[in-house]
Amino acid sequence: MTIDEVILLLKATLPNALTPLQELVLRSSWEGKTYTNIALEAHYGEERVRKVASHLWQLMSDFWKEPINKSNFRQTLEPRQLSRMQHQFIREYNRAATAISLEFPTGPVSLDSRFYIPRPPIEELAYTEIAEPGSVICIKAPKKMGKSSLVLRILAHATNLGYKIVSLDFQQSDKAVFVNLDKFLRWFCANLSRELQLEPKLNEFWDEDMGSKISCSLYVQTYLLQSIKTPLVLVLNEVDWVFEYPDIASEFLPLLRSWYEQAKRLEIWQKLRMVMVYSTEIFLPLKVTQSPFNIGLPLRLPPFTKEQVQNLAQCHGLDWTDNSDADKLMAMVGGHPYLVRLALYHLVGKGGLEKDLGQILQQAPTDTGIYRDYLHQYMLILQQETQLANAFREVVTATEPVKIEPRLAYQLHSMGLVKFESDHVSVACELFRLYFREKLNTSNSDSSWRVAELEKENQKLRILSSTDELTQLANRRYFHTYLQLEWQRSKRELTPLSMILCDIDYFKIYNKTYGNNAGDICLQQIARTIHESIKHFLVNNHLSYVSTALGAENSRNPNIVNKNNSLLVARYGGEEFAILLDVDAVTAVYIAEKIREQIKALAITCEYPGIGGLPANVLTVSLGVASMIPEEKSEPEILVNTAEKALYQAKRKGRDRVILG
Repeated sequence: MTIDEVILLLKATLPNALTPLQELVLRSSWEGKTYTNIALEAHYGEERVRKVASHLWQLMSDFWKEPINKSNFRQTLEPRQLSRMQHQFIREYNRAATAISLEFPTGPVSLDSRFYIPRPPIEELAYTEIAEPGSVICIKAPKKMGKSSLVLRILAHATNLGYKIVSLDFQQSDKAVFVNLDKFLRWFCANLSRELQLEPKLNEFWDEDMGSKISCSLYVQTYLLQSIKTPLVLVLNEVDWVFEYPDIASEFLPLLRSWYEQAKRLEIWQKLRMVMVYSTEIFLPLKVTQSPFNIGLPLRLPPFTKEQVQNLAQCHGLDWTDNSDADKLMAMVGGHPYLVRLALYHLVGKGGLEKDLGQILQQAPTDTGIYRDYLHQYMLILQQETQLANAFREVVTATEPVKIEPRLAYQLHSMGLVKFESDHVSVACELFRLYFREKLNTSNSDSSWRVAELEKENQKLRILSSTDELTQLANRRYFHTYLQLEWQRSKRELTPLSMILCDIDYFKIYNKTYGNNAGDICLQQIARTIHESIKHFLVNNHLSYVSTALGAENSRNPNIVNKNNSLLVARYGGEEFAILLDVDAVTAVYIAEKIREQIKALAITCEYPGIGGLPANVLTVSLGVASMIPEEKSEPEILVNTAEKALYQAKRKGRDRVILG
């Protein structure tokens, strides 16, 4: 038996589930580690580890009806084979566990998920490259091919190496950031500082005479990299968004390459390791020596192979070893990771009955199938891009690969709709051929219906694009859009505008200790608590709550005669929440304090053995408050920066407190 089989058998047959610490003791003992090492790695006291281990060995001795202890554990069980009955126990456990822990395939696959399928040698290549001084990894693949899931694992590996991590998502940046290169680079440096929990010092390094690119490089080199003792992994997500602004992209992208080249001669730049994630080919007049995408390690994520589809099916508790079901699914969707996972999710959700696969595949290319929402999003894009739609219509109606304009070919490929065959393209999978062949032809003959449907779908997408999926609060992108509007209004009306930035204390440790699923539940609890705390306050203070783009359109309450206020709550980052209110500083601090008290009253247990000096043994939050009346030539970034500095001070002064900036 392997250690994985031992643990699965225990989980499948014991009346009580193994605790994370018990499983850690088993795996570490199998590897021959001492109790002292186990305690150090797990941040537990050695006495507790020994106590848990003693109970565990007694449990296993009773289970196998023979003496088992730390010294004979592996040599006793490793030579044995699982019996047929034990195999059956494990299969039934996997099926039941999968049904309980079934994850809807949206967003990156979490680190502790059973549904991540490695694509060798990609992961190992990435892990090796990120450890190289001054390295660059370029990850390119169409949408929903697993880029974010791979990045999660690269960052986890980098964290284990003791590196600093900064992840920037250009999709979350406001359009105002892209007004000019100087504003963009200042935003870029300010966000790096915030992620590294360093005080922004842009004005000390920015020199108009030297230019913004040199100022940015000096800021990164002489301030940020000098301030940290370990290597820094900088992840640039959704780099495609920068491509939309050619004037900025043609300056910023060569700048990134110059940092890579400087690492060859300056040791300080070797601290920086970059991971760039993008979907689209770039159409800019860059020389080969200027592009950052032809350096370092290029990684292109391929579709799943049949073996990987079968492995994923097994993770869902399905036995597809006979190949027939895997062949049927791949004939419709190819090896597209998201489309495969969605089919398996619905199969298991229906009880894991393989006979449902035929029905799923029959309905797949229709508006009643499981892929309807996914296909509708593409249809919306094609309906708004006539050239793109015409090009794709040519592809789906052709019986062999066709040659179309390169720009359109690359755009369709970045969407995942086509695959390249030399300089020709063909449809990526049969699902797209069947669905879009009908829809694109129908859309030509029924334009009025198309416009009406387009508006409905656009309305749905506006809501989705403004909402954080996990917490159902507004997302960071929408927060900054709303901030711009409120800033201009406050400037006109000369009224105060306040921002509360709330950060969960030691949340990364909480996630590591209790797992990502517990972390997600915790985020949802805190989001609800903030929402409820503010709702309670609204009753007596004439505030109206804005949670999505639709809510923003009706944020003013016409039924209130006296001064009306508006308020927005958003998930600002991983464990950060932002609240925007048009109230004065005193009121904002009062609300922040109420939020702090209510979250602490949730009494979410967070015992972190081996870590001293925590503000409480329950989860707490730190809050930074900023309040001001916007001046004529001021920008809303000053409010954000002030709130961030106040939050930083709240953390430095011991956390679990409110600080007014």
